[in-house]
Amino acid sequence: MEQQHEGHEHQHHEHGHGAGGTGAVSWATAARATLHCLTGCAIGEVLGMVIGTALGWGNVATMVLAIVLAFFFGYALTLRGILAAGVGLRTAVRVALAADTLSIAVMELIDNGVIALWPGAMDAHLSDPLFWIVLAIALAAAFVITTPVNKWMIGRGKGHAVVHQYHH
Repeated sequence: MEQQHEGHEHQHHEHGHGAGGTGAVSWATAARATLHCLTGCAIGEVLGMVIGTALGWGNVATMVLAIVLAFFFGYALTLRGILAAGVGLRTAVRVALAADTLSIAVMELIDNGVIALWPGAMDAHLSDPLFWIVLAIALAAAFVITTPVNKWMIGRGKGHAVVHQYHH
């Protein structure tokens, strides 16, 4: 469904939400927003686990670092797009925080919850296939559970709906 936005056809992808931020949101739009967050989260998670493991940190410290980096990279990917649109840094940071915080938080809760609850996953090393299998399952579960959250937020003009206005 192609939508018009302020008289101009949207160049990047369909919004799936009407003017004013209300209306039907497609699952594809919600999935794209979730995939965007998942990318930043996955980069941060893996980097945090690699750093924590390399430094010989325990599970809790490594998980905290991974979560912090997941938020950092999730926000950074959003900031990159907003700043490229010519928005000032202060406004861009506020938009990124408003757009991504709930999505990343839900994603991290699910992702880390799966890893923490999976027998042996917390003790698996980076060279262990169990580590990568459980991480893939955890990220997939986080994607599936976070997509409806993003659909709900975009339908109310929140989350990635806020970011989309800067993608013209």
